[in-house]
Amino acid sequence: MADEPRLTHLDDQGRAHMVDVGWKPETERVAVAKGEVRMQPTTFELIRQGALKKGDVLTVAQIAGVMAAKKTAELIPLCHPLPLTHIQVELTLRADWPGVEITATVRTKARTGVEMEALTAVSVAALTVYDMAKAAEKTMRITNIRLVEKRGGLSGDVRNE
Repeated sequence: MADEPRLTHLDDQGRAHMVDVGWKPETERVAVAKGEVRMQPTTFELIRQGALKKGDVLTVAQIAGVMAAKKTAELIPLCHPLPLTHIQVELTLRADWPGVEITATVRTKARTGVEMEALTAVSVAALTVYDMAKAAEKTMRITNIRLVEKRGGLSGDVRNE
């Protein structure tokens, strides 16, 4: 049936291919993704106090997330390179877990969405937090990376949270 969900990156023979989006109109696209880095209270305090030897964890991870969003098509084989118009990566200290909550918002005006760019930004920002704090703790957990929202495009808006 035509309405059944299908994997768009597979052709009729089941081989991987990049989807042709040339026929789609350019529209405003937005995606928001989130993720978490959970850690011990002592590691959280070191990050909060800026006391780790590698420096300012939150700023470095924020920049890493922005850079990663711009490189998504180089990292994910079948992603289209997109002209990103906005990338925002926010890292919030959460004493109640404890850990760092990461939120990435990515925008473009293009023929395909920016979900992968937002998810990549969150993932690399989380990996950067881990890298910068691993000398203090090797039991940190990168978790709950997910698409929170997407707007624009033919498939319509999605809000998962």
